[in-house]
Amino acid sequence: YFVEGQRGGGCKQTSHGSESELKDGASDSDSKVDSGPPEVPVTSDDTPEVLNKALSGLSSRWRNWWVRGILTMAMISFFFFIIYMGPIVLMMIVLCVQIKCFQEIIHIGYSVYHSYHLPWFRSLSWYFLLCVNYFFYGETVTDYFFSLVQREEPLRILSKYHRFISFALYLTGFCMFVLSLVKKHYRLQFYMFGWTHVTLLIVVTQSHLIIHNLFEGMIWFIVPISCVICNDIMAYMFGFFFGRTPLIKLSPKKTWEGFIGGFFATVVFGILLSYVMAGYRYFVCPVEFNNDTNRFQVDCEPSELFQLTDYVLPAFLESFTGWTTVRLYPFQIHSVALSAFASIMGPFGGFFASGFKRAFKIKDFANTIPGHGGIMDRFDCQYLMATFVNVYIASFIRGPNPSKVIQQLLALRPDQQLYIFNSLKTHLTERGLLPALERAAA
Repeated sequence: YFVEGQRGGGCKQTSHGSESELKDGASDSDSKVDSGPPEVPVTSDDTPEVLNKALSGLSSRWRNWWVRGILTMAMISFFFFIIYMGPIVLMMIVLCVQIKCFQEIIHIGYSVYHSYHLPWFRSLSWYFLLCVNYFFYGETVTDYFFSLVQREEPLRILSKYHRFISFALYLTGFCMFVLSLVKKHYRLQFYMFGWTHVTLLIVVTQSHLIIHNLFEGMIWFIVPISCVICNDIMAYMFGFFFGRTPLIKLSPKKTWEGFIGGFFATVVFGILLSYVMAGYRYFVCPVEFNNDTNRFQVDCEPSELFQLTDYVLPAFLESFTGWTTVRLYPFQIHSVALSAFASIMGPFGGFFASGFKRAFKIKDFANTIPGHGGIMDRFDCQYLMATFVNVYIASFIRGPNPSKVIQQLLALRPDQQLYIFNSLKTHLTERGLLPALERAAA
């Protein structure tokens, strides 16, 4: 949403200044050791030399515009490529992005922590990342690969005691942290302990929700992410060319023109993209594991959500368009909610990241992507969007899953299965759904 000269996009804010000192404010009253001014590393411009030479004749404003545009098109092309590669590759990319985002945030904390020569912070941070991923991915494997887990004895044991093992692993890290405490640095160490856990909450939990959204169907993964990308680009474009009115003090270069233009462009984009994708089973069918082939499959009879339906237009729209009905996929109506959230609430993930960077007086989380900053700079809005999509599916879309109920029944003892069978038979007979049994009983 930016006025001239802004480097960031719709969810990206670069704060003024590239080098600063960070005061941790964690000193104990009897020590001056913790009050030193550790330096936060400065992220440098990593624009490829070939681009710098090709755009050397342009002003800094337009050179930045072209660098951002070229790298954005490259990232979009890569996004199309991983979609083509299928759900497994998408899950691996999500995991890689999660690890990189975690590394970028932890590195800022480590730059402060390391200056005090205190032990184990980086090692414990990565250990806790491993523990949390083991817990979340273990839950996912048990949930979506139940039949495979029950076939393999080692997996069945790990699944049965998964939560206990996860807790034991975390408890080990907790004890290691307590043993690493150093006198006169207690407050700082607890500060960094909280830093690690908040990072895990923001990054790992949200990436886990993204994978759950993917299992509901690739359309629930692609459309929300694409809406955030569209809002990012269109808000930047509208702000770049038309931005005049500041939007928020936290990000003074974001404008109302970019915010409003990005909103309408994203809603239209979401409706059109949903119409195109809803016609393909590859995108709308849940990602399921085939026990016969031991592979993922994306094939089903599309639900009513992805079947064209006639809708009667309200009177004011009928008078405006001349149409009495319109033929849409029901998912397109849901896409309006997704697009609206991406345009209105999604940017608050960017505002949050802007406030974080301002607090530490850094421009970007890293310099991984020239003109864009780090991976976290590009995914600050995506994580907030992932939570919304997961809550939206659970609240308005998903119903009871018969296949999961059957999986749980098959894991019961034979006497428990017989009890449930007889109870269900009696219930269905009383409701008149099993007339044959009624006649046999008579």
